Amino acid sequence: MGVIIVVQLVQYFIDFVILAGLIVVITALNGHMTHFIGYRFFGGKTKELHFDQTQKTQAGWKLVGGKK
Repeated sequence: MGVIIVVQLVQYFIDFVILAGLIVVITALNGHMTHFIGYRFFGGKTKELHFDQTQKTQAGWKLVGGKK
């Protein structure tokens, strides 16, 4: 009887760890997926807004470091 209880507790713990891991992964990916969907489908004309502004800001800067 005692061995059955231990086995059930181990199975419960394994199920708990798997479920907790899935919840963490799904929660972490949820933000990335919604950002991608919003950016792709609802970004409209502003998709390149930040990139264009960065290019305007860096116009005329000298390149430093690295190999040419």
